[in-house]
Amino acid sequence: MDLQLPLWFEIGSLVILTLILLGDLLLILKRPHIPSTRESTLWVVFYVTLALIFAGLMWVFAGPEYAGQFVAGWLTEYSLSIDNLFVFVLIMSQFAVPRRYQQEVLMVGIIIALVLRGLFILAGAAIIEQFSWVFYIFGAFLVWTAWRQAFPGGDHDDEVKQENFVVRLLRRGIDISDHYDGAKLRTVVGGKKMWTPMIIVFAAIGVTDLLFAIDSIPAIFGITTSPFIVFTANIFALMGLRQLYFLLGDLLDRLRYLHYGIAFILAFIGLKLVFHAMHVNELPFINNGEHIEWAPEISTWMSLGVIVLSMTVATIASLIASSREKKAGTADAAAAVVADEKGTPPTVEQPRDDVR
Repeated sequence: MDLQLPLWFEIGSLVILTLILLGDLLLILKRPHIPSTRESTLWVVFYVTLALIFAGLMWVFAGPEYAGQFVAGWLTEYSLSIDNLFVFVLIMSQFAVPRRYQQEVLMVGIIIALVLRGLFILAGAAIIEQFSWVFYIFGAFLVWTAWRQAFPGGDHDDEVKQENFVVRLLRRGIDISDHYDGAKLRTVVGGKKMWTPMIIVFAAIGVTDLLFAIDSIPAIFGITTSPFIVFTANIFALMGLRQLYFLLGDLLDRLRYLHYGIAFILAFIGLKLVFHAMHVNELPFINNGEHIEWAPEISTWMSLGVIVLSMTVATIASLIASSREKKAGTADAAAAVVADEKGTPPTVEQPRDDVR
């Protein structure tokens, strides 16, 4: 059954969300600053509440099934966006972006991500409409992406290499100054107009957004095939991302198992896509082109439960591990202080069994 929503609701939603994003951008341009923890928290709560209100409206106008699809899609994209923040941290650190101007960089990155994801959504919807077998490809791609996330090689080294490649190309092609000039892209050095390092940062952010769009769009199409839900879920996932960046801060380093949770979600959705492709199979070399009736259809609510459970377990496990390491580090430091005061080594080496 296709999603049936009032046209005024779809147009009105997109207009309001666009105005909110523009207002957010203008606020940054008018008053660049480092947001406080309280300010970041309020903004994140505002955007999350806005997404839940939107889900409630979807429930009213389209029913619980589509409301569930939106929430599941939003949570999936939100978790992937948080993973995106790890790369943003690397980029900001690598290019020594002044913290005061990091908000502008993040906002530009969000706009680039929206444009790229919008194009991918249009392309993906058109392909799915014509070729149902593409779900096999999407499913296999997500399982491969999950493997890359969970195991060595699934970290962000590839993204950083891609960014370095872009940086080398830019430096060869255009004149770039050695220092920032506020948040400007162009500056004057010795009477000559040059690009500032900010252009490199924007290029690196753009490459990152492209890589994550390639991963995230197939993932949400595994939850819903409605372009409207896909696009609005992406908008809500990206809204408040810059505030979340400042809110989480050092906490990102403590979420060491987050990538396992994301990997499990991607693998689950990948298998769901493969099952769906089998259920609607039309490929002549698979089951003689007939639908595979025994292939299970995973419900939206089961998908939502798996997504929430995966992220909850990954987050709690990360915080527990971080807390234990902190306690162990505190105990070791205390032992070292006492040993230093007494002039003895902090630990005593145990005798080996093979030494008599």
